[in-house]
Amino acid sequence: MIEWSVITDSLPQYASGLWLTAQLTVLSLAAGLMIAIPLSVMRISRKRLVAGPVWVFTYFFRGTPMLVQLLLIYYGLGQFEWVQAQWQAGNTFWLIFREPYGCALVTFTLNTCAYTTEILAGALRTTPHGEIEAAQACGMSRFTMLRRILIPGALRRALPAYSNEAIFMLHGTAIASTVTLMDLTGAARNAYSQHFAPFEAFIFAGLLYLTLTFALVGLFRLAERRYLAHLQPRKAIKGHTA
Repeated sequence: MIEWSVITDSLPQYASGLWLTAQLTVLSLAAGLMIAIPLSVMRISRKRLVAGPVWVFTYFFRGTPMLVQLLLIYYGLGQFEWVQAQWQAGNTFWLIFREPYGCALVTFTLNTCAYTTEILAGALRTTPHGEIEAAQACGMSRFTMLRRILIPGALRRALPAYSNEAIFMLHGTAIASTVTLMDLTGAARNAYSQHFAPFEAFIFAGLLYLTLTFALVGLFRLAERRYLAHLQPRKAIKGHTA
């Protein structure tokens, strides 16, 4: 028998956790995408000194668990004396890492940035050669070509893969509760500890995650219909015969 009181009594906590989860997801995806755009251009460079550091960055953040990355940033940075000195000096940038929210947001941003960089780099590599030749024939500079042709086209082609990354990031934010943040998972744990009803506490959190996932999928499908319409198969004209 489901104890509905477990859910109703904890609704304020779930609402707060839902807002925090959505906030972490949107902010990390937005910041990660902004950073990934220039990094993806560097990633496809033929110069090793340019592409190499980006490869190391993406390899590390894609090759290690996000939980380990979060714990390293949350617990590890404070071990360095020069970081502690920045905290004592009141340096605004380093003060971000004193709070669990800042550590979680930075971790999620760097993680999604690494994956998005590789997604966009792959999309840039598949740019049709005809588009490049047309841009060169128009006398476009390298920067103008990137801004008006290569990057917009890569963003459109990367939409299907990026939608998966957005969903993975949404689910990945569940580890924020390990650094005392009251996200959806943290709210479920709190409800469980108060009522000792794990099924009700976590199944409701799962339903909320599922709702957020459906919302994300719907948004990306709308974006794909708009920006990838030219790739959709055309409907046959009624009455047309071969």
